[in-house]
Amino acid sequence: MSEPTDSTADEAAERAAKAQSQEPKPAPERRSDAALTVRAAAAVVLAAAALVAAWIGGFWFMVFWFAAATLALWEWQRLIGGERLIARIAVGLATLVVVAPFALHGAKIWSFAAIAAGAIAAGAVAGRNGRPIWTATGAAYSAALLAAPVLLRASPAYGLASILWLYGVVWGADTFAFLGGRSIGGPRLWRRVSPGKTWSGAIVGTFAGAAIGAVVAILAAPGGARFAPLFFLGVAAAIVGQIGDLAESAVKRRFAVKDSSRLIPGHGGVLDRLDAFVAAAVFAALVGWANSDGGWVAAGLFQMVSP
Repeated sequence: MSEPTDSTADEAAERAAKAQSQEPKPAPERRSDAALTVRAAAAVVLAAAALVAAWIGGFWFMVFWFAAATLALWEWQRLIGGERLIARIAVGLATLVVVAPFALHGAKIWSFAAIAAGAIAAGAVAGRNGRPIWTATGAAYSAALLAAPVLLRASPAYGLASILWLYGVVWGADTFAFLGGRSIGGPRLWRRVSPGKTWSGAIVGTFAGAAIGAVVAILAAPGGARFAPLFFLGVAAAIVGQIGDLAESAVKRRFAVKDSSRLIPGHGGVLDRLDAFVAAAVFAALVGWANSDGGWVAAGLFQMVSP
């Protein structure tokens, strides 16, 4: 019996390869669509919780943001590394406990003093090998996340309107920045720090967020408000929020971390989700404080836009 020739073997290999190529291939997985679905679902749940907390106000609104600030504190201190992690978190948590009642009752100066003292104490506890500057910054950052929205919501007349305006600006800017960047594209905003963000997305998001926030505030504020000053105030808040987003991305790059944690499906951690909100809320609270004449922060904010 003769052995098969090389040509026969080659022909058999070609037939096998052809048959294999004709076999039906499985459809590619739509991982990006699935990830977007998870991201959107998580965002809806968080937004609903934030809206319910804002509507209830008072103690429970403070509890909502106390929980968010505690998680942000934990993520930050883990992210930067260094020694004495438990001690650093404990001092940061004690700072939140002190800040919370001051902010709840609209005590602006005491809230600021407690944040400053807590940041100094956290840095001191960290020691030389615990990255004291970064530790102090994280303590102040998480305390600001608690104090700013609670101070705004404390106003009996304008508290809810100020929070809804802030949500409208930040959420609108975030959503339309994503949509604008995907549909328009173009040059990157800061490629080294956040390669996914574009100038087109930032511009679309800024103006869309400002417009949405203005409409929401006009509907929510007692006696209404003027669109033009609200819109320009929203533009400023949206820009500050995007700077806050980029700053948080820069911190993660500095410590070679992609996400601050995996607490929120599709978003990463609390810091990843609230980076723009922290910056915009602090901006709004400071503007309101500057115009409050010793009164409520949110009332000072709306004095600028009243009819």
